[in-house]
Amino acid sequence: MQPGQYEEAADATGLPARLRHVFWIGGGSGAGKSTIARRLADRYGWRLYATDDMMRDHAGRTTPEEAPFLHEFIAMDMDERWVNRPPEVMLETFHWFRGEGFGLIVEDLLRMPREPCVVVEGFRLLPHLVKPLLAAPEHAVWLLPAPDFRQAAIRSRSVSGEGFVSKTSDPARADRNMAERDRMFTTCLEEETQRLQLRTIQVDTTMTEDDLAEQVTTAFRL
Repeated sequence: MQPGQYEEAADATGLPARLRHVFWIGGGSGAGKSTIARRLADRYGWRLYATDDMMRDHAGRTTPEEAPFLHEFIAMDMDERWVNRPPEVMLETFHWFRGEGFGLIVEDLLRMPREPCVVVEGFRLLPHLVKPLLAAPEHAVWLLPAPDFRQAAIRSRSVSGEGFVSKTSDPARADRNMAERDRMFTTCLEEETQRLQLRTIQVDTTMTEDDLAEQVTTAFRL
């Protein structure tokens, strides 16, 4: 479905009005989306919907016809996913970056009660897919991590032992590939949000968690 057709379909089904109670936090990897969404949910008594937590469930709810990139990825071993392919190919073919499974996010949100509000977060919230669902443009923001902030987040995860690159034959190369892919993805997000005139927040190492929470709260006009 082309972007214009997608927007018409969203309007025709009344999705913006039905999702008026939803606040969206998208952005690049390591930008603090999960942390800020959790803080807002705690502060305002909202429901929290973390798209990362739903990836396994959503993968099981798709067919190869509906999500070809996803099922191709599932069939790969760890080296095929993270070591043997250049970052450009990883970016172009990564299923969540292609929007596969996004409709399942919308289905889940529509099944939730309209009260209290819901804050949904994750890198899967692509700007061109979210914009047609917005009844109010201030209900969405994208966090764009600066290179120093993203590297600090990556180092933190490495020290804590998180991640899956250790399961490859060349963790250092896998880490570099993933870091470059994520850098390019953040650039794509920045370009797309500018083109669609959607709100963004630049996140760098000088910004505290409180600062970021306050900026997101202001962006949402809470």
